[in-house]
Amino acid sequence: MRLLLSRIVPKPSSPKAEFNLSVFRFPFCSHRRRSSATTSGSSDCVTTENCTGMASTSASSSSKPPPVGNIPKLPKEVDEVVGIAKKCWHKFRKEATFALYTPFIVSLASGNLKVETFGQCVAQDVYFLGPFAQAFELAEEYAEDDDAKHGISELRNTTLDKLNLHDSFVQEWGSDVVKDTTLNPATSKCTDFLLATASGKIDGVKATGKLATPFEKTKLSAYTLGAVTSCIRLYAYIGKELQGLIDHKSNHRYKKWIENYSSDSFQDFSLQTEELLDKLSVSLTGEELDIIEKLYSQGIKHEIDFFLAQPLIQKAVVPLSGEHNLEERRLMIFSDFDLTCTFVDSSAILAEIAIVMASKSDQVRTENQIARMTSSDLRNSWEVLSKNYTDGYEQCIENMLATERAEKLNYEGLRKALEQLSDFEKEANLRVIESGVLKGLNLEAIKRAGGLLILQDGCMNFFQTVIKKESLNADVHVLSYCWCGDLIRSAFSSGGLNDELKVHANELEFEESLCTGEIVKKVESPIDKVQAFGKILVKRCVSDTKTPLTVYIGDSVGDLLCLLEADVGIVVGSSSSLRRVGKHFGVKFIPLFRGVVDKQKECIEVSCPAFFTQPQAGLRYTLL
Repeated sequence: MRLLLSRIVPKPSSPKAEFNLSVFRFPFCSHRRRSSATTSGSSDCVTTENCTGMASTSASSSSKPPPVGNIPKLPKEVDEVVGIAKKCWHKFRKEATFALYTPFIVSLASGNLKVETFGQCVAQDVYFLGPFAQAFELAEEYAEDDDAKHGISELRNTTLDKLNLHDSFVQEWGSDVVKDTTLNPATSKCTDFLLATASGKIDGVKATGKLATPFEKTKLSAYTLGAVTSCIRLYAYIGKELQGLIDHKSNHRYKKWIENYSSDSFQDFSLQTEELLDKLSVSLTGEELDIIEKLYSQGIKHEIDFFLAQPLIQKAVVPLSGEHNLEERRLMIFSDFDLTCTFVDSSAILAEIAIVMASKSDQVRTENQIARMTSSDLRNSWEVLSKNYTDGYEQCIENMLATERAEKLNYEGLRKALEQLSDFEKEANLRVIESGVLKGLNLEAIKRAGGLLILQDGCMNFFQTVIKKESLNADVHVLSYCWCGDLIRSAFSSGGLNDELKVHANELEFEESLCTGEIVKKVESPIDKVQAFGKILVKRCVSDTKTPLTVYIGDSVGDLLCLLEADVGIVVGSSSSLRRVGKHFGVKFIPLFRGVVDKQKECIEVSCPAFFTQPQAGLRYTLL
């Protein structure tokens, strides 16, 4: 945790750095209000890749919280990944995931994609693979290293083999469709992009006629490989994702297509392309590597546009927004905050601010300052509170699991169990207040820390997109146990979301910008959360005739009731306690992509089943 928190505040040399969150191990805070983030090992709780940009917390191998003060591992930083190819894939993988949720890929994965549509796609691929091979040929021409030339030549030959494979697709799925197909704009943009890159027509790069030195020509080979590698890697990724959804004994209509891109030979083809890109890029400058990243990103975007451009002549469950009728329904999105939006529980930050400010008070005492304990006593108090909380929380979870296991959703049993957890949460908050550890917290320091807080990758963009997209006309609410709503509001302030995003959390009591140690209690527990959820809906229904369409995003046991009450409940992260407790009371966790594909299988000519489940149906979707 220390590694993460050193990124939250400015370095000590900064004139505004009044406290340093990296100096304390946060013994109390990493497990507050939730158990360890672990995988359950259950086949019912298998999770899929992140598809909304809401990144998850990392998983550990134990089902129990790590020792007090233990520092959880963080997601690996892009700069730590060796090689430009892997770095680019790591950086743009979330964009690649969007391809999975295009109507074409979802319908193909389900097996009910119309043959006519697939034939159109195969025809476009034939148009595409020719320029693809030509791009390899130009890259080979500019490569000065014999090994590089040989490597590019092999990749080009493999691409030509893929053309022959597409000939077999054409024969199997109807040559007439292919003959009558013309190049569509999305395919044209893909081919133009590849050939322009291979010809040196790149922003910030000399034209091919001015490439005087062998090194400059080698750079162009690297740029071309950057563009084509993204396309190959994307298809290898899609193939593997779809392979896990089909039964190889079944008669899936597009089994051959899926097996082609998931095959060891195609995965090797992708790997060889990445290795060659790394080799050609080894001597490039940082600015030149940035150009490769840009081309890699453009390649993925062109491919996604290609999938989106395929003309579907059937009903599809995606995009999900297609079911959102603005005239009839009001989209309402609810989200937890700690570890759903953040890497670190908010109490960690409050603890650090308290301790650092106490250290300053040890050195300088004034007559009017709030009476508070020394920094040493404060640190010890946090450690005691941490141990008591962790032990008590784990005991609550074990007590829940000691009850009779439900074969189907037992909502009332779950709510009763969470009432006991709610009592524990409120008692824990009372102990915090009585201990005085929050006394003297400075409001401006809290706001500054919130403004510098690193949110989960993609979180801010998600909320900005939802709020600013007028076609959604969505209400967005954050429900949190956090002791200080000001911290949450400050975290979203940098994204300009203060007015539109409504925060429902506890608040600290202040006198002249200094905390008195009291918590204004508003949302302390799972029961408080679901009650707040209900009150918000009632208030909206009173003022709006539209039917609410609710989505709840959460990561912990305390979110279970809200996840079940919402029309769509999405679980992020990999908390084993959430899944263990949920399964015990009959909640089913389905990977989101698999859930979408299963719904697509149910589609018929005139309509598709509603993707949105009924509240308390016991079916929730998971992201990792």
